Amino acid sequence: MNMLGRVLPKVFINLERRRRVCLALAPKEGALHEYLSTPLPNKDTAVGKMTILSLDFETTGLNAVQDQLLSIGCVDIANGKIKLGSGHHQVIRTLGQLKKDNVVIHKITDAEKERGAELKEAIDQLLRLMAGKVVLVHYAKVERNFLREACLQIYGMVPPVLMIDTLAITKRRLDRHSIPYDPSRLRLMHLRNNFGLPNYNAHNALKDAIATAELLLAELQTHHKGLRTSLRKLL
Repeated sequence: MNMLGRVLPKVFINLERRRRVCLALAPKEGALHEYLSTPLPNKDTAVGKMTILSLDFETTGLNAVQDQLLSIGCVDIANGKIKLGSGHHQVIRTLGQLKKDNVVIHKITDAEKERGAELKEAIDQLLRLMAGKVVLVHYAKVERNFLREACLQIYGMVPPVLMIDTLAITKRRLDRHSIPYDPSRLRLMHLRNNFGLPNYNAHNALKDAIATAELLLAELQTHHKGLRTSLRKLL
């Protein structure tokens, strides 16, 4: 493994500088090169003028080092609208049998995951979908850590990613106004209920990506300047 993959995120704070350094070190062709060849969005740009990729992972557990990435779901938000036609869902062929309690949650069976894509194929495709976009998630620790480990395993480095976290946005707002809250109320379903958004069956990666996209748009209209809100305000 290229140890620069572990050093770069700590040494280079500026994401755009990190992108250029990673580009110089990456292979000259392939999905990683394509992703790194595209500049990251400007943080001062209004979110209504950029494309956001709402992303969700389903995993075999919460430890990104020990557990595996099981499925990827994502959808674009462009010009303040969710582009359902851009929706992407990919099951990944994990190693070993799935635990019964895990299958109960995500509804992906051993037979289904055996028909899934290899991890490299899935991450290559994801990086191509992420190129030039801001990534949107709910509870960034899961997606950031699993994406980091997958990239280290496949490419030997971690490409920089601009990531909006709807959980962090809500937490900052509540903390700023000294509003007490139960941490469990920061779950995606509960926050959607606060805005009167419909309930979806959780733990399907594409459905959760769409649900997160809807939550961001509701948050923007209620507590921010709508689509005129700068990306910087959301990071």
